[in-house]
This record gives sequence, structure tokens and C-alpha cells, in this order.
Amino acid sequence: MNHRDLLKAMFQAAVDAADPMTGIRAHLPAKPKGKTVVIGAGKGAAQMAAAFETLWEEPLSGVVVTRYGYGCETRDIEILEAAHPVPDAAGLAAGKQLIDAISGLSEDDLVVALICGGGSALLPAPPHGMTLEDEIAVNEALLASGAPISAMNTVRKHLSTIKGGRLAAATKAPVVSLIVSDIPGDNPAHVASGPTVPDPATRHDALRIVEQYGLALPSPALRHLNSEAADAPKPDDPVFARDSHHIIASAGVSLEAAAQVAREAGFTPAILSDAIEGESREVAGVHAAIAREVLHRDRPFQKPAVLLSGGETTVTIRKKGGRGGRNGEFALAFALEIEGEAITLLAADTDGIDGSEDNAGAFADGETAARMRAVGLDPRGLLDANDSYTGFAAVGEVFETGPTGTNVNDFRAAVVG
Repeated sequence: MNHRDLLKAMFQAAVDAADPMTGIRAHLPAKPKGKTVVIGAGKGAAQMAAAFETLWEEPLSGVVVTRYGYGCETRDIEILEAAHPVPDAAGLAAGKQLIDAISGLSEDDLVVALICGGGSALLPAPPHGMTLEDEIAVNEALLASGAPISAMNTVRKHLSTIKGGRLAAATKAPVVSLIVSDIPGDNPAHVASGPTVPDPATRHDALRIVEQYGLALPSPALRHLNSEAADAPKPDDPVFARDSHHIIASAGVSLEAAAQVAREAGFTPAILSDAIEGESREVAGVHAAIAREVLHRDRPFQKPAVLLSGGETTVTIRKKGGRGGRNGEFALAFALEIEGEAITLLAADTDGIDGSEDNAGAFADGETAARMRAVGLDPRGLLDANDSYTGFAAVGEVFETGPTGTNVNDFRAAVVG
């Protein structure tokens, strides 16, 4: 197969390895004496719900929220849709519906929480004194800041009545959380800002992040962070004593599946890391340098090789109005670093959507930048304007998959030689 077909095959293997049916089957909880209620949030939550009700042999009910257009058919679990990455009123209503679904349960009942990436935006729940518009402004400031996802979610969970374990604290029933991790390091408390899994972070940690990244938050948000009301419940709180959580899919497992595809095609796969963070264009420069080293010196790996990595990079917005996401930004920066070289890259989000458009990501090779110039575009200027999508669309190198039904974050693969 040609290099782009190989990259597509590796991406599909990575997505298939994160199939929620496989992970849920391996972590089905014990049946309760009472009722089973399913709740959930994230860009793959609907598919997780469909998988769970297929595997669960007892009566159940429930409600989950996913991004607009990401729903699927279910039998007993209601699927709600809301906005992502910027919250909306539908998400606000969905959060209330999730709390209502579990607030009247007893210790004999069971709550199964299906959590994956995207849940933070899909579950807006501003505390007293803040409005939905304030939470939207907070989210926009975080998305433009270049802060890593763990830092963003530390702020989010201290400006919420549902994140930071508060959703689990709203019921007397034990909560079993089944989590598809899109977080570097797979900390379950950071996936979707941990609505059912608390962590030790404090509001003081959140304030330090606000200062570190110069976040211009609305005054009601700052007032709340400076009050004791922002404190989230801690992991040793007795309310969580009977709860449990399981990571059922992650970037590491997906990259191993992609590596096997490369190996079978005759390439040496090298997984650089499944937990890479940092400014997208800067991470791209490091990846490109490694790829060139392999190409020209056969070190640290021998060609033909495939370099693989996952995690979640970030983009600091330098100019408003640009189109694209962090994987498009990575691919464009990478293309500029490998001009004229025999290297081909795919950078894409495993949920099928990268940033502001409908593509999962983009391809890039040694001729991409030249092709953009040939149609009258300046690739360096596009990168400076955070406008990668415009360039890749103009030369036919956007990568489109539609919603994949899972989310283990960024997938990056570079074929060298």
C-alpha cells in the first residue's frame, strides 16, 4: 500500500482498539439489588451507552449527553446532544437531567457513569453567582490560552456544580465509572473534568493556573475561585467510599494497534510517547527533527520506519478567525519543517473532529508547503494565523472520517523513507 493508505489503516486500527464494546465487556460491574441507572457525557458517550445496554442483561434506564451529530440509536438510554467545544443551553439542561436521574436513588441501586473526552464542554453547570455566559467566556479563554488539558480542567472543575466529583456526590448509590481516556497520563479525574472522579487539586491550584496563563476570566468567575464555595470534594470524602472507576480505552493501547499495522507492512514502528503535551507547532518541530534524523542517519531508528505518538497538544490563538485545530496546526508546522523530504504524516483526532471544522486532521508530506504556494497561499502566514484548515483544504489534504464513536485524543504517525 502507499504511504497514505498505510496511515489511514493505522488510524483505523487505533480507533478500533478504542472500541467501547471491548472495554465495557471487560469491566461490567456486578448486578445491584435495586435499579441500574446509566449516565454519561462525552463525544463518544452515545456509542458507549449503546454498547453498555447491549451487554447488560438486566433492566436499566439512563441519560447521556454527546456533541451535536454524535448521537446513535439506543434502546433504553436517552441520548441528549449539546454544543462542543463551547457550551450552550442544551448542555446546561442536560447536566440537570443527569443529576435528576440519580439524585433519588438508594444504596441498593447502581449508577454506571460512561465518561469520555468532551464531557467538560457538554456539562456546563455554573455555580451560584455565575451565568452560562460566564462559563462560556471561561471556556473560550481556556481554549485560547495554550494551557494543557489537565490545567484547563483544574480550572473548570472549580467553576462548576457538576465537575470535580460533584455528579457522583449527588447520589446515595454506588457509582462505577467506565472511562475512555483522552488525557495524557490517563488520570481519570481529568477526563471530562472528572464529574464522577474527584482529585486533590484545590481552588488555589486553579488560581495559580489563572495567573500563570494570564487568563482574563469574568469577574464572577474570579470571585467564585476566591471563595470557599469553589472547593471541590476530595478523594477521601466518605461519599465516594463505595465508588470505583476503570480506564477502558486509552491512547497507549491504540498506538500499539497502529504499530502492529506498520510492522505487518514492513516498517519499523517506534512509539515516541502516548502522553505528549505542549504547543502544537513546537511539538511538530521536535517530531520533524526526529523524522529527518531517521531519514538521513538511520538513528535513533532505522528506516523504513513509522514514528507514532499520542497525547494532547495545545494551540495558543494568535489571531482570531483562523480555521482548524491542534492536529491541523501540527501538520502544517511539520510540513514546513520537512520540505523536500521523503516523509509523510497524518495528524488527526481519534474522535473524528479537529477543532473548528468537520475534519479529523490532515496529511502532510515534503511537497505540501510547495503545493500551498502553487495555489497562491503562504503556509507560514497560515500557521501564524492559526488557519491550517484553509491551506489543507486548498490542496486536498484534509482527512475526514466523521464521528468515530470513541476518543483517545491525538493520533500522529509519520512514515519515513
